[in-house]
Amino acid sequence: MSDESRPSPTRQAPDTRANTPTAVVIPAAGRGVRLGPGAPKALRALGGTPMLIHAVRAMAASRGVSLVVVVAPPDGADEVKSLLDAHALPGGPPSGSWGRTDFLVVPGGSTRQESVRLGLDALPPEYGIVLVHDAARPLVPVDTVDAVIDAVREGAPAVVPAVPLADTVKQVEPAGTPGEPEPVVATPERARLRAVQTPQGFDRATLVRAHGTVTDDVTDDASMVEQLGLEVVVVPGHEEAFKVTRPLDLVLAEAVLARRRLNDGF
Repeated sequence: MSDESRPSPTRQAPDTRANTPTAVVIPAAGRGVRLGPGAPKALRALGGTPMLIHAVRAMAASRGVSLVVVVAPPDGADEVKSLLDAHALPGGPPSGSWGRTDFLVVPGGSTRQESVRLGLDALPPEYGIVLVHDAARPLVPVDTVDAVIDAVREGAPAVVPAVPLADTVKQVEPAGTPGEPEPVVATPERARLRAVQTPQGFDRATLVRAHGTVTDDVTDDASMVEQLGLEVVVVPGHEEAFKVTRPLDLVLAEAVLARRRLNDGF
């Protein structure tokens, strides 16, 4: 068979996913030590509401999302369930559902990778598209969520939202001791680099295969799919989908939320 006639192994015909239900897995079992002492990062307040609630609402805002699975700290599933019940959308249906979107809470593991796998294991079989979203990205716009879902439905096995880099990036030889000078070994071409965000979207079978195959500790799920030799595509991200990791990020998130409430009644 010629290269021209050989079917692509990384694409699935778009019509096979057009009506596939979409679920979101939100790993929220981390402690978030860089934010300082206190509650786990996902439960830190943003505008008086835990970041996790903002993240779940951001996913539920998409008409393409039918189920959100929150992966709680191993000993905190009941607390997270009560939190979700207490912050249901105004006038919404009873426990376990926010408007069109159902939610589920499961205990997580000791690593992010294990927590995502446990969230995948909890999904009912009908969900063929899965998004994985960081609880620490509470302000992602719904248009970004929709763009990721659409790209998976069009046949991509893995999709990440990303933004161009504003700063020049240097590759260095890491110092043996923190704070020591580090020699620069290369300056990558900035135009070819992107800062990756979440939610990342996947064909479910592809993501399950990645979690069953890749044993290295990785920072995101898309890199696991890359290790399978499959294509990962990028869609435009958004500047407000930044990750709240350090105290200054929390200040910025408060400012974004205050502006939304002023302008949009968010």
